Amino acid sequence: MVNPVWTGTLTFGMVSLSVRLYSARERHGPVMHQFQRGTSDRIRYKRVNERTGKEVSRDDIVRGARVDEGDGEDYVVLEPQDLESILPARSRAMEIRGFVPRRQVDPLWYAATYFIGPKERAAAKPYRLLCSALERTERLGLATFIMRDREHLVLVGPQQGVLSASTLWWPDEVRDPEDVMPPIAETDLSDSELELAEQLVEAMAADWEPSDYSDAYEERLEELIEAKSKGRTITYEEEEPEERGTVVELTDALRKSLKERKKNGKGTGGKEKGGGATRARAPSPRRAEEPGGAAERTGKRTKKELLKEAGDLEIQGRSKMSRDELAEAVEEARNAPSRAAR
Repeated sequence: MVNPVWTGTLTFGMVSLSVRLYSARERHGPVMHQFQRGTSDRIRYKRVNERTGKEVSRDDIVRGARVDEGDGEDYVVLEPQDLESILPARSRAMEIRGFVPRRQVDPLWYAATYFIGPKERAAAKPYRLLCSALERTERLGLATFIMRDREHLVLVGPQQGVLSASTLWWPDEVRDPEDVMPPIAETDLSDSELELAEQLVEAMAADWEPSDYSDAYEERLEELIEAKSKGRTITYEEEEPEERGTVVELTDALRKSLKERKKNGKGTGGKEKGGGATRARAPSPRRAEEPGGAAERTGKRTKKELLKEAGDLEIQGRSKMSRDELAEAVEEARNAPSRAAR
């Protein structure tokens, strides 16, 4: 269990329930510190007074904002009681103002996501009621609430069987493309180019399986740290990317891409039932195995879980392995002592 990041009241209509927010995500990986080169001396940062250079304790630190005063700059210091005095009367409430269609909000607006949990047993029924109603109607509750000295726009909806709260950026915080990048030239797209592009997209269609993906850099970083701690070096033999000739025509590039997908068996090209359009499906990234194979013996464990065990077993090159290759390597490493004994 983790500590809640916010506690308050969730309301919709005349219904209210006490809830807590919990972080829905966390970063993993080795914690890196800073050292002076050639030593094991840590680099530390201190809070110091800019004018005197003396260290300042946390209790003596307040917040402030810069204001322009004529030709110079000045600062307004804000005490904690100043900030508390401007909190709205319902500052501990997440009040749903309306329900919007689930697919109407573009991913661009999403900032962070939290799980919502009922604070007390009596809140379980209205909690389950709201969660089920949102699942059936495919809508999300649009609300506002205050957390960490900021007011947030938030969408409340079902996620993995519980309610979640996804904070959104405010309209004035979302940039327009023309404000940050040069304009894109207008071009004419032919029907044949569009058709080929659609076929290529369908040929590369795949289902979303989060467990099939992992952070390769983090895995290699862990291997590097482990190797250096034992006085070893580690290198990776990278496969050189296949050299491709320069393709001038977009249509040629699309045709060659489709041809390559079919040649490598990565597209089925079969018709859907009912005489629909051709719809190719990419095969699952996981290899098929015989019953009783390594993947079956290691259960439905995720690639990250297998990577951790592979690290415990000191299996080399694990960061380059697929999930099934990891399962086989873990199985072999487990059985190595028993085979040696025989």
